[in-house]
Amino acid sequence: MVLNAGASIDKGENARMSSFVGAIAIADLVKTTLGPKGMDKILQSVGDPNNQTVTVTNDGATILRSIHVANPAAKILVEIAKTQDDEVGDGTTSVTVLCGELLREAELLVNQRVHPQTIIEGWRHARNIAREALERHAEDNAQNQDAFRQDLLNIAKTTLSSKLLTHEKDHFAELAVDSVLRLGGDLNLDYIHMIKMPGGQLRDSYLEEGFVLKKRISTGSPRRITNAKIMVANTPMDTDKIKIYGSRVRVNGLSQVAEIEEAERDKMREKCRKIIDHGINCFVNRQLIYNLPESILGAAGVMTIEHADFDGTERLAAVTGGEIVSTFDHPEDVVLGECDVIEEIMIGEDKVIRFGGCKSGQACTLVLRGASNHVLDEAERSLHDAICVLTQTLKETRTICGGGCTEMLMAQAIENEVPHVAGKASLAMEAFCKALRQMPTIMADNAGFDSNQLVTELRAAHNSGSGDSAGLDLYTGCVEDMKRLGIRESFKSKLQVLLSASEAAEMILRVDDVIQCAPRQRG
Repeated sequence: MVLNAGASIDKGENARMSSFVGAIAIADLVKTTLGPKGMDKILQSVGDPNNQTVTVTNDGATILRSIHVANPAAKILVEIAKTQDDEVGDGTTSVTVLCGELLREAELLVNQRVHPQTIIEGWRHARNIAREALERHAEDNAQNQDAFRQDLLNIAKTTLSSKLLTHEKDHFAELAVDSVLRLGGDLNLDYIHMIKMPGGQLRDSYLEEGFVLKKRISTGSPRRITNAKIMVANTPMDTDKIKIYGSRVRVNGLSQVAEIEEAERDKMREKCRKIIDHGINCFVNRQLIYNLPESILGAAGVMTIEHADFDGTERLAAVTGGEIVSTFDHPEDVVLGECDVIEEIMIGEDKVIRFGGCKSGQACTLVLRGASNHVLDEAERSLHDAICVLTQTLKETRTICGGGCTEMLMAQAIENEVPHVAGKASLAMEAFCKALRQMPTIMADNAGFDSNQLVTELRAAHNSGSGDSAGLDLYTGCVEDMKRLGIRESFKSKLQVLLSASEAAEMILRVDDVIQCAPRQRG
């Protein structure tokens, strides 16, 4: 035995079959969520009896993050979905499904005794042709501001079409585009804050200029201030009570206890004095603020906000131009945040704090309303995907047609090249074509239409020479002009799907051994 006891090895056909089965199973899991008529999945945690959380989503990355897989090839598909989500924000289901379809075609070729390296050679040639076709049909309206804004709106609507927000996609597309265009050249998504406020309906969601914090202003503080100088801190403000850990204190009477308490209060008064000496009129703390410092700061006219969550303090410091501080001995080193007005406003039945006119004028808050937390969570994920795609489109301004149009264009370009390629590599190129054409087929199946009829009509439209923008309208079940319908997608998103899916499929196809190592014995 070369391997330790407990280790195992699968070789040759068994290893390859195991990889194919695992990867295709993951692709089939998310396949039904693809397209504007895709179905949702319910994800339920079952490990902890005290944490039976339920998530309703059709976001590929969210689904794949939530499942734990043992098959190594399946883990590769989960990783490429995460990478797609991090790189572009959308297309996570597409990249997983395309990779699964490539492997499904590869399995047929391997069974016909085509060597994996020959398949990979054909795939690489096909991928280069597909990329050229994608670049050839991409459009760039960056020089025309109105046309580019319309492109962004169309991309946002296309992205939201497959999400929970599809029935309000016009409204949310406007919100997403407005929030992203406010960023200008600095595409820092920290400046776009989303808060979820249960109640009302999705249509009631709106864009609030400035930063909204889901906290209350402390008792005794001013309720509204203008020309705010803000200190964002992460410091304990609760030392007005005796906290002695790991030691024992002997006293002769209650008077000595009172002296210790007074000494603690004196330390807190000194700390408050140092804070006030910074010339601030608003103090936001990550930790609790107890009654004594609250009253001291309130008497000095300083608005206090306590227990702001860490994400909130980080964002607030960024949008107001300040820095989070923990010590107060050197005021000259402290960078204070600035904004025009801080006030308490009502959203539904809840009070929140609004920071208006922040130092970074790009800051804005998307206030999401909805019937339940499940709806709000999915709305947040959907809107986040749309915003991520839009920020990437501002960097790479080219756009392409959606609705299965580009997949058919790429497949057609590869198909035209196949007769000029000798050898078995041409079989792999044909397999690449079939995998690409499966994308509109799956979307049509999910919409409940006859996919064979629709895809053959779409193929005929592209081969006629006049249908370069023909795609599937899955609301009417017809082949339509995608430019006229305004169904656009980000060029970068589609390119990333093509490259990631084919590279991951190559990696899995190369496998001929699966070695599972034994865990190291401890003790």
